[in-house]
Amino acid sequence: MQALTLADFHPDPRGSVVTIGAYDGVHLGHQAVLRLVHELAAARGHEAVCLTFDRHPAEVVRPEAAPKLLTALEQKVELLAATGFVDRTCLVPFDEARSREAAEDFVEGVLVERLGARLVIVGADFHFGHRRHGSVRLLEQMGAELGFAVLGLGLVPIAGDASGAPYSSTEIRRLLGEGRVADAAALLGRPPRYHEVRGVVETGDRRGRELGFPTANVAVPERICLPADGIYAGTYLTPDGREHPAAISLGRRPTFYERADTPLLEVHLLDFEGDLYGQAARVRFVERLRGEERFDSVEALVVQMERDCSAARGLLGG
Repeated sequence: MQALTLADFHPDPRGSVVTIGAYDGVHLGHQAVLRLVHELAAARGHEAVCLTFDRHPAEVVRPEAAPKLLTALEQKVELLAATGFVDRTCLVPFDEARSREAAEDFVEGVLVERLGARLVIVGADFHFGHRRHGSVRLLEQMGAELGFAVLGLGLVPIAGDASGAPYSSTEIRRLLGEGRVADAAALLGRPPRYHEVRGVVETGDRRGRELGFPTANVAVPERICLPADGIYAGTYLTPDGREHPAAISLGRRPTFYERADTPLLEVHLLDFEGDLYGQAARVRFVERLRGEERFDSVEALVVQMERDCSAARGLLGG
């Protein structure tokens, strides 16, 4: 699957079935929509195209209320490709100018001229363009004139959920905020179940090494959604693709500091020796072991860290 910026995107002569959205997390609900896009494109002889943005539109339109992201852009593009349902992804830069673009101009300039849309698939409550003027109704009206059909979809219900609750990025963020990474991963649909964040290993205060548990301090971009503070079992992927079982600490280290404004992500790779400084890191949260605690002594903390590593090893299967 190709991922192209809008400037580099040229329409396929066959025309395209286009879906539009933030697609943050590429969760199971997203995957169901992409599967439908793929099936309809194949049946009609079109290509399947996902139009998404280089940032969440809310970061520009209402930054004070913008949600934390489940996936950085690079990760989102990888996940879209991994579904196997998309022929090409079009990355649209979303900035102040784009936020002021008239909905009609977006339809004509992007959907028709750049993407060659023959069928547009969006959520039933989809809105776009300056002041959210664009809607499914507007798409239908313009499509009748410009030669494309429109399909507005309701939210995809969670499989096996009797309440009919839908898959949603908002619900996944809520679960992560409660430390329920396994439940969040179930909605994300990652096999095996995990929630992944990415960052770069930075030099820390080496306190973990002093305690006998050297850690990789992973700096994650501030806009990325992290789980609740606590201790987790998970894995760590090195740049060469090797995956190592790990005990993960995310929090403010209350045993050593009275106050910390931001959490620190520290990963202790089990049975590993090596230098990770400066490397790109991928940290996968599998299961929460416990909440963060303040210990009366360093010795008590070390005893608990040994228990945490044993628990992580047992849960991860070795």
